[in-house]
Amino acid sequence: MAPPPPPPLSSHPSPPFPLLLLLLILSAAATAARAATWCVARSDASEQALQRALDYACGSGADCAPIQASGLCYLPNSLQAHASYAFNSFYQRKAMAPGSCDFAGTATVAASDPSYGSCVYPSSLSTAGGTTGTTPTTALPATPTTTVPNAPTIPILSPPTSYGGTVGGVPYAGATPSVAAKPLGASRRRSAVAGSAIFCIWLIF
Repeated sequence: MAPPPPPPLSSHPSPPFPLLLLLLILSAAATAARAATWCVARSDASEQALQRALDYACGSGADCAPIQASGLCYLPNSLQAHASYAFNSFYQRKAMAPGSCDFAGTATVAASDPSYGSCVYPSSLSTAGGTTGTTPTTALPATPTTTVPNAPTIPILSPPTSYGGTVGGVPYAGATPSVAAKPLGASRRRSAVAGSAIFCIWLIF
């Protein structure tokens, strides 16, 4: 008699891979939501202390534009609400560092999101407009140098130190005669020869 077949390892099929991935993503999102915290003003803080702390936060890196008259978080127009937004902006831009949500005892860390309507409180460094990069340099670039091209060189011709050849048919060698003397003497002799020839022809005729 043949033995019975072995029972299956599990009567429940394993969940498909996409379902596991979705569960992991939802779990991570829930963990991140639970880890998010906000910095808000204490309800028992005095108005004088809140005002000093608000001025400090806005002057030390908090984004206080949304609590200005045209901002999305201006209303309700109360010192408590404005201080809470400024405190949280400062806190998130400091990456929720320890001690960044104190403001001389006027602030406290809250686990519930204080956002309302169109006024959204940042919940992280990235949503608060902070940065972890280095500050870009503001040094002015070096002044570019302008290279002036060299002026063209004009050759200076010097007269020859000796003169060879003939002057008026007479061989000549030695120092260079003056420019005016050479052509002037030659032309005078040619003119004298030409004048004599014309005089002789006139006498013959």
